[in-house]
Formats: sequence, C-alpha cells, structure tokens
Amino acid sequence: MRYVALWRGINVGTAKRLAMADLKALLTGLGATDVHTVLNSGNAVFDRASPPDATALRAAVRAELGGDAAIILKTAQQWAGIAADPALPQATDPSRLMVAIAADTHALAALQTSAWPADPVARWTPQAGYLWCPEGVLASPAAVACLKGHGDRVTTRNWATVQKLAALAAR
Repeated sequence: MRYVALWRGINVGTAKRLAMADLKALLTGLGATDVHTVLNSGNAVFDRASPPDATALRAAVRAELGGDAAIILKTAQQWAGIAADPALPQATDPSRLMVAIAADTHALAALQTSAWPADPVARWTPQAGYLWCPEGVLASPAAVACLKGHGDRVTTRNWATVQKLAALAAR
C-alpha cells in the first residue's frame, strides 16, 4: 500500500534539521519501497507491505537521524481526498492556499471548532481544512491559530505541495 508521511516542522528555520536523503535511506531500511521525498520540508511518499506506525517511525528518526518531529501518516486514498478540489474559487495562488491535515478525526474536529469557525474563505471536508490566505499565512489570524493551537496533531502544507504529493501518491 502507498503512504504519505508528513513530518511537522522539519527544516523550518534552523530547528529540526533533517536531510531528505537520510530520511529516504532510513525509510528504505525500515522496509519502505519506492520512496520519494518532496521538497526539503519533511514530506515522503512510499510503499510498504504493512501499515507504518507513526510512533515507531518517529522514534527511528530520532535515534538514527537525531531529529524529533511528529509524523502524520495518510494512505494514498486518504491523500486523494485531501488533494481533491477544495471549492474555493478565489484561491488563485497555490502557495497561498493552506491545507490543514490532522492526525485523526478527533484532531480535525478540534481544529474545526477552534481555528476557523466563521472565516468566509475557509472550507472543511472530512479529510482536511482549507484556508485562502491572499496576504500570506502569517497575515491570517485563522492560519496562525491553526499553526499554534494544536501541537503535534495538525500540520499544514500549501496547495502546491499537496498536489505534488498527490501526483506521487497516485503512481
């Protein structure tokens, strides 16, 4: 089965530095095949015969590579749902459409009730939250609330990255 793995906060500034080549080698050593990383921000797509365990994967990265960051895992099928059209026609720049991906349905429910309750440029699906940030992520109070308020249970990617991961996950 194909999986998408998202490490939260990797290679942002000087914290949590993790080389993608090392990550790819580690995943391969743990039984993953056809491993691809996307960008330098902790995104990987891979095949694996048995479902990966996020806790065990996080521990392996910490032990072998020295980086510690939460991991959110999705199947390729789940990712296809996340990468479906968010139905926000005003979102014309894929780098400014933020997608919030939750570790599980409980985290997504918590995010829905606290971060973007009445934002007119947000949309929720059963898989993720989508927020149009025309002035940038840090200029959006809703986006800042999303980034700060949910710890390791939520991570964000822009729409361009979501689409790159979707193309790899669909292979």
